[in-house]
Amino acid sequence: MSINAHKKDFPMLAGQPQLVYLDSGATSQTPQPVLDAMNDYYNTCNANIHRGVYQVSTEATKRYEATREKIAAFIGAQREELIFTSGATMSLNLLAYSLCSTLKQGDEVVTTLMEHHSNFVPWQQLAKQHGFTMRSIGVTPDGRLNMEEAAALISPATKIVTFTHMSNALGTINPAKELCALAHRVGAVAIVDGAQSIAHMQVDVKNMNCDFFVFSGHKMFGPKGIGCLYGKATLLKNMQPFLYGGDMISEVTTTDTCFNELPYKFEAGTPNIADAIGLGAAVDYIQSIGIKNVIQHEAVLTRYALDVLKNIPNITFYGPQNASQYAIISFNLKGIHAHDVATLLDREHIAVRAGHHCAMPFMTALGVHGTVRVSLSSYNTKEDIDKLHDALLKVQKIFK
Repeated sequence: MSINAHKKDFPMLAGQPQLVYLDSGATSQTPQPVLDAMNDYYNTCNANIHRGVYQVSTEATKRYEATREKIAAFIGAQREELIFTSGATMSLNLLAYSLCSTLKQGDEVVTTLMEHHSNFVPWQQLAKQHGFTMRSIGVTPDGRLNMEEAAALISPATKIVTFTHMSNALGTINPAKELCALAHRVGAVAIVDGAQSIAHMQVDVKNMNCDFFVFSGHKMFGPKGIGCLYGKATLLKNMQPFLYGGDMISEVTTTDTCFNELPYKFEAGTPNIADAIGLGAAVDYIQSIGIKNVIQHEAVLTRYALDVLKNIPNITFYGPQNASQYAIISFNLKGIHAHDVATLLDREHIAVRAGHHCAMPFMTALGVHGTVRVSLSSYNTKEDIDKLHDALLKVQKIFK
């Protein structure tokens, strides 16, 4: 499939040709093959899975488990290491509640000031409950992680190191493999938030050598309400479940419960079958385009956008503005509130995000209250960037 032709596969974009959608960091658009896969489940085998011995239940189970295997292979994992959740936020909370249950005063969890609140607040709140210490790696003025500070903060007291692979606020790419190695050097586990990176980068969890990796479906052409947690099998086997209920057990007596094998041990209740199948179709769709083609297209587009937008008077960019910043561009226009910029761009049929991007500590560290965020996907074009440029000049003219 040609990457330059696939915008037509997305019903919302095809149906609104005037729309310039530049908010894929919040949620990407959903292509028709993903919608078709979910509808086909409801139309042909809408039944619960694993327990039914009748034909449509067996077919639903087959599709669900085939999807698990497909997604696991997509990130370089084994099928039993891939747990379905409602998204990255749920995955991170599952890890926080399960792993922190054994932490105590004197133990430390190291995160970063760059995190989305979903990878900051759970550790912060559980630190208050359990008495362990949470430390945050700082950032440089150009929005990169301070790796010297990371090496100093990750100490023998550190039990968990958790960080974003790619900043949702600036698009900064963090050195995941290096951070995982720093964690393992002191015997800590490494958790990688891949909510942003999964749609824009080639992810290989084994090569990265992370212990856990989380992501959401709706940022990679999939549906909302579905996501995944990867974990090394050796760690998952020894980890306490966070949720209890049907399908995560193998035997229950009046006095005790024996948990199911991996990955079902962490999948309590009726799963989100249709959306899991939809996420599998999203993986198929990405592979039909070619992840290398996606990377190349978005890298060219990111550089083009930076080159075009820098010609706008009184614009301030945030982030490295080089190869370590990808698919996301954050900026402010002097004297104009970010929300006002986004509102006026909407009048020009351009959709961007404005605000703190669920990363308040990061915004504070950068010395701003918020930014205008342009987040790109493979269905965006240089024409989209040109329209954004012209619309921003109109915004400035209105405020003069």
